Amino acid sequence: MSSIGRTGRPYDLVLFGATGFVGALTARYLAEHAPRGLRWAVAGRDERRLERLRESLPGGEGIGVLRADVREPATLRALAGHARVVATTVGPYVLHGEELVAACADSGTDYLDLTGEPEFVDLVYVRHDARARETGARLVHACGFDSVPHDLGVYFTVRRLPEGVPLTVDGYVTVDAAFSGGTLASALNQLARAGRMRAAARERARHEPRLPGRRVTAPPGAPRYAPEAGGAWALPLPTLDPQVVRRSARALERYGPDFRYRHYAAVRHLPVALGGAAAVGALAVAAQVPPLRRRLSDLLRPGDGPGPEKRAESWFRVRFVGEGGGERVYTEVAGGDPGYDETAKMFAEAALCLAFDELPPTAGQVTTAEAMGDALTERLRAAGITFREAARR
Repeated sequence: MSSIGRTGRPYDLVLFGATGFVGALTARYLAEHAPRGLRWAVAGRDERRLERLRESLPGGEGIGVLRADVREPATLRALAGHARVVATTVGPYVLHGEELVAACADSGTDYLDLTGEPEFVDLVYVRHDARARETGARLVHACGFDSVPHDLGVYFTVRRLPEGVPLTVDGYVTVDAAFSGGTLASALNQLARAGRMRAAARERARHEPRLPGRRVTAPPGAPRYAPEAGGAWALPLPTLDPQVVRRSARALERYGPDFRYRHYAAVRHLPVALGGAAAVGALAVAAQVPPLRRRLSDLLRPGDGPGPEKRAESWFRVRFVGEGGGERVYTEVAGGDPGYDETAKMFAEAALCLAFDELPPTAGQVTTAEAMGDALTERLRAAGITFREAARR
């Protein structure tokens, strides 16, 4: 691996998309919690909005401002060349993200995003993983609620199970929170591109190396009643999270010779579970019809999101049940508002972790567990997100 002269760059960290809803929350978290001496900047296409954001932040006079636009690739290349780490909130990533990934891969710049889009992650692997390995860039996707609690939660669970034996882990997600316009836009775009998503997954499978001597799977599972989840109904979650966990398990031998992960939403009451499944199905159908998709998008525009009062009431909890070698363990990852306050915290701490912590030597497209494992887990625990062994229910 090489580093393409990152030490002489003017910024340790640049936050791209800083004036969006999650971007502004992340900027404030960085301003309030960043270590002394951090050289960082906010970036986006509207310099006036960036200046106003900087003025509103504690210590704003020490924060740089960089103009960059996804429609102007030269500005993205300049952005990547100015930073050791670039963190971007600008989505949907499959529409707006690839040029910045390419710039970071070419520049040897570490890259983080908040994507939950499997198509984008697979395309990045096929097109940019090899170049990033050459330059030493780490490309880390899904550094928010997608998929940090699940990826690091499984990592935390596996480390409490015996080594060298087949392991299984099931994750059960419970959430009470609202979502933003950006989240809705990404979800609708993803549902509308189901065919292209499957094609990208097939292309990735053709490029991924085989895993000799080990087996790693993340099957969707089936809806069922799950006493081990506290007496909840378990509904398989078709999100990016199990794919991220599977890639961590492929990369890390600690997950054992035969590893399986299943990912569920845990819903206490059956009518609520059935209603939720029906709503997701209706949304998927509506996303295929452009007029309906546009009407749904107009209900909540990108940049809109829940206010401080709603976020203060929101929370998440992910319960994991791990088994192997005749042992069973229960663990839990929990925190406050998952989509925004805690996502901003996870995103900022992941960026700082890449910038400053002693980490395993990795490059290319990597997961949070593979690239940052213990270091990021400890950062998040110190920041108030719970990782703990849980009692059997």
